[in-house]
Amino acid sequence: MADTPNDLLACPRCDKALAAGTSDGLRCDACKVDFPDIAGIPWLFADPDASLGEWRNRLNLAMQKVAHDVERLEAEASQKELRELTRRRLERHRKCLDTHRRKLRKLLEPLGAGDGAASYESYLAMRTRLPVDQGLSTYYPNIHRDWAWGDEENDASLDQVRKVVNEGAELGDVLVLGAGAGRLAYDIHMYMDCRRTVAFDFNPLLMLVADAVTRGDTLPMYEFPIAPKSLEDDAVLRKLSAPEPVADGFHLVLGDALRPPFAQKSFDTIVTPWLIDIVTEEFSIFAARINRLLKADGRWINFGSLAFHHPKHAWQYSPEETKAIVAESGFSDPYVTEASIPYMCSPASRHGRREKVFTFSAYKEKDVKAPPRHRALPDWIVTGKEPVPLLQSFRTQAMTTQIYAFIMSLIDGKRSIEDMAVVLEKQRLMSHAEAVPAIREFLRKMFDDANRQTGY
Repeated sequence: MADTPNDLLACPRCDKALAAGTSDGLRCDACKVDFPDIAGIPWLFADPDASLGEWRNRLNLAMQKVAHDVERLEAEASQKELRELTRRRLERHRKCLDTHRRKLRKLLEPLGAGDGAASYESYLAMRTRLPVDQGLSTYYPNIHRDWAWGDEENDASLDQVRKVVNEGAELGDVLVLGAGAGRLAYDIHMYMDCRRTVAFDFNPLLMLVADAVTRGDTLPMYEFPIAPKSLEDDAVLRKLSAPEPVADGFHLVLGDALRPPFAQKSFDTIVTPWLIDIVTEEFSIFAARINRLLKADGRWINFGSLAFHHPKHAWQYSPEETKAIVAESGFSDPYVTEASIPYMCSPASRHGRREKVFTFSAYKEKDVKAPPRHRALPDWIVTGKEPVPLLQSFRTQAMTTQIYAFIMSLIDGKRSIEDMAVVLEKQRLMSHAEAVPAIREFLRKMFDDANRQTGY
C-alpha cells in the first residue's frame, strides 16, 4: 500500500505541512515534532509519544485481562461438581482465549505491545484517559462483521451511501472519518468513483486489521459472540479477508477525529460512518471541522445512528435539529434517507438487531469560521506545571475517597456491615443510619466489579 500523499496531510498541532522525518515517519518542522508510523500507517495524534504510550498501556492491559480470564476459566473448569458439557465448554473457551491472546500479541507487535512488565493491578491503577468507547475490544465484533460474515450488512451500508449520491458521481479524494476496521471505506474505494481514499480512525487494532486484509492477507481470528447459538459458537475461529486486494490509492491514517491531521480544503468528499453522535464535542463545532477539510462544493456524506451520547440533553439532537445544524454550518440543505438495516447479526449469535440509519448528503456552499482547536484536557493536567484547581467536584470526591478508603481498612474478615457502621459513627464521618446503606452500596459495587466478566 503506497504512502499517504503529503498534500492531504497536515500537522494536528499547528495545521502546517508535514515533511519526511528522519526515520520512516513524518515531521512537523514548525513544531519540531516527529510523528512515527505503525506498520506503515502514519500515527498523527497531536501528542504522538503520549498517545502511543496510552495505547500501549491500554493494549497491554487488555492482553493481561485475557490472560487473567484464561486463569479464571481454568480454575472454574477444575471444579468437580460441573456437568461434563459445561466443563467441555469452559476448557474449549479457555484454549481459544489463550490462542486469541497470542494472535493479538502478534498482530499488535508493530505497536510495541506485549504482556508488559507491570502487574495486572498496576495497569488497572494506571488506566489511561482514552475514551471508554475506544478501547481494544469495544469494536472487536465489528472486525468480524467487516471481514468475515457481514456481507448483507456491508452491502446495506454501501447501498445507503449510494442512495444519497447521484448516479455515476465522481467522489474525488475521499476521507472516511471514523473508518473502524475499514470495510465501508474499502467498498467505497472499490465500487464507487474515487481518486484516492483515506480511511482514518482512532483505534490501532482496527487499523492494523484493515491494513492486513486490504493488502490481501487472511487473518484467522476468534469471534466471541455475546449470546452463542450453541456450545460450539462460544468461540468461533473466523478467517478475516477482503474480497480482493484493494485498488491503488487507498490509504490508512491513525489519529483523533477532533484534531484531524489533514490540510484545509483537501478533500472532495468526507464520509462520517457511525460517528457524529459519539464524538465528545457539540455537533455544530464538529460540523465546522468537516467544513474546514472540504474543498469548495465538496460533499459531506453521513451514515449511521443518531443516538447522540452527550450528558447535556440539549446536545442530544433530533433528525430535524441535525439537518438544521448541517445547513447552518456552510452546507446546502442535506438530502436525507432513512432505512432499517441489519446490525451486528452474527450467524453464531442470538444477539443482533435492525437499526434505523440516518444518511445524508450535503454540499459545502461557503466557508465558516474555523472552530477552536480541540482541547481534551486542561493544561494543568497536560503540562503538570500549573496549580490543580480545587473544584467542588474534587472536594466531594476527596471526601468520598477518604470514606471508602476507611471502609476498606475496616475489612478484616471479622467485622460485619453493622460493625463498620458503628466505627464510622464513632469517627463522626456519618450517622449509623447513613453508614449502613453507604457501606452496603460500596461493598455491592466492589463485589460486582470483582465478579464482572472482563472483555478483551
